[in-house]
Amino acid sequence: MTPNIDAFPLIRREHLFGNPTRAAGQISPDGQWLSWLAPRDGVLNIWMAPSEDPEAAKPMSASTDRPIREYMWAPDSRSLLYIQDKGGDENFLLYGIDVEAGKETSLTPFDDTRVMLVGGSDTYKDRILIGLNNRDARFHDVHLLDLNTGELTLVLQNDAYAGFIADDDLHLRLAVLPNAEGGTDYFKVEDNVVADAPFKSTGIDDALTTSPGGFTRDGKTMYWLESEGRNTAALLAMDWVSGTTTLIAQDDRADIGGTLRHKDTGEVLAYSVNYLKREWTALDDDIAGAFEFLDSRLEGEYGINSRTDDDRKWIVGNDPLVKPAASYLYDRDAETLTKLYTTRPELEGAPLQPMHTLELTSRDGLTLPSYLTLPPGSDEDGDGVPDAPVPMVLFVHGGPWARDGYGFNGHHQWLANRGYAVLSVNFRGSTGFGKDFINAANLEWGRKMHDDLIDAVEWAVEAGIAPRDKIAIMGGSYGGYATLAGLTFTPEVFACGVDIVGPSNLETLLASIPPYWEPMVAQFHTRMGNPNTEQGLALIKERSPLYKAGEIVRPLLIAQGANDPRVKQPESDQIVDAMKDAGIPVTYLLYPDEGHGFAKPANNIAFSAVAENFLATYLGGRAEPIGDTLRSSTAEIPAGAEFVEGLAEALESA
Repeated sequence: MTPNIDAFPLIRREHLFGNPTRAAGQISPDGQWLSWLAPRDGVLNIWMAPSEDPEAAKPMSASTDRPIREYMWAPDSRSLLYIQDKGGDENFLLYGIDVEAGKETSLTPFDDTRVMLVGGSDTYKDRILIGLNNRDARFHDVHLLDLNTGELTLVLQNDAYAGFIADDDLHLRLAVLPNAEGGTDYFKVEDNVVADAPFKSTGIDDALTTSPGGFTRDGKTMYWLESEGRNTAALLAMDWVSGTTTLIAQDDRADIGGTLRHKDTGEVLAYSVNYLKREWTALDDDIAGAFEFLDSRLEGEYGINSRTDDDRKWIVGNDPLVKPAASYLYDRDAETLTKLYTTRPELEGAPLQPMHTLELTSRDGLTLPSYLTLPPGSDEDGDGVPDAPVPMVLFVHGGPWARDGYGFNGHHQWLANRGYAVLSVNFRGSTGFGKDFINAANLEWGRKMHDDLIDAVEWAVEAGIAPRDKIAIMGGSYGGYATLAGLTFTPEVFACGVDIVGPSNLETLLASIPPYWEPMVAQFHTRMGNPNTEQGLALIKERSPLYKAGEIVRPLLIAQGANDPRVKQPESDQIVDAMKDAGIPVTYLLYPDEGHGFAKPANNIAFSAVAENFLATYLGGRAEPIGDTLRSSTAEIPAGAEFVEGLAEALESA
């Protein structure tokens, strides 16, 4: 325990993982309306208010079960659009809400279907292009959707391609097809006919660092994020007819990330690079002035979440890191910044902790951008090292082709508040740091990718962050796999582990991928191992924690959604069964109405209640009692309630 931790109040779980008061603020393209997500009868729904009177808000959607988490305005401002699945199955359908009438309509009323957005337009604002895989689950046929009548018109039947790019006239211009080498082929499309041969191809090395970035309004220029001939992805402009490319921006530290485009021309006005922190560079004097204005008035990080068609009003999200996030209306003409809401006002005054940026070094010399949060009261001089070592949780991101970043992190704040240092490491394979960093992870699941995490643990011990015998590993998806790998391949390193929807058997994981991922299977085989070859199958089995479950000697908590389409329930069932057969302590939480992660706040709160009491049992940190969180959730405990302090008693009262 941190010596001074008890002087700081426990942050209640629901304040971090319950519903936000408001979130995801947007302004309609015509500037007439503000919108956001907020609870309605305890479930996140879309709310709307006149932009001149934010207090006159009314709910526009009526979800009673799963929270709405993604929505957007139709380009013509006449409707709000959102996607929703059932029970976490990730078969997302598209719904529309007529702003004037308040009527809600299912725009894709199909079973076992996942919608994808292909293109929108600033010219034809009442329609969009969408992809639907209702004919063949593997491929998305392209349809034109009239947003106001709901009429669907087939544009192109797709029997091969992973995706398409359209221009502002809603004409398909580019088809994307993964190739046998694990890279990507790009084909021109004319009059909805795909060319026979690709005009551009990448190999596996550039597959995750090269992608099309869309057209300018006139359709003459296409932007690319491209790493061919370089390490990090640069921003290029390609003349569509001649193929000539012009370099706009590059950064040797990290890939070019987001861009800000001109609302009329579609030309790039600014770009971002996210190495340890996100940095924006303006290419336009007016945008540079807007950034200077925001920099002078906002503390910490900020992002532009929404813009009107005339680009005179923005919704800006601000993350001060040690205060709750807030959203503002920025009027560029009046030069005013008006606060709209604080996302979690209950966190005002809470002992939120700063996040420290780190550059760790792997045993073979790679730089690992990382983030550390320390418990309150543990670091009096603020140098990023506690005054005395504290228990630590190594929190591993999913993907693995994703990354950790700087900013408010609910899991970091929660665990730090409970008395733990929290370390997140961008291990090799993480995206955003160039293709060499990604490709260093090929065929290294459970080996060099795991070595990077162990090297971070060694750094933490040697730097005085944590005692060697008080370190846990925790994460979701690939982070769950890393947890299982940590407890099987290096069984003595961690005091305990928390696996959230992590695969235990890479062979069964690859055999059960969703059908719409099938075009990308060659890349999975190249990066993980090909189960269709003798050598590849042997590699995959060697790197699967299931086959070494008998070597686990530390307590393990596993949480799984029964409807997960990516990491299916048997991935957790089989390692739980193996551990039970071997007499090894394992606690298993199963959610019958969740998928790849837990969307419902009550389920998230119940998980965090069990997890923090599990960690307190084996690391000695603080925890709120589990209380009635299980009763409020759908959580089932098929195994191991006796291994978490207070869990058996909570089950009896549930």
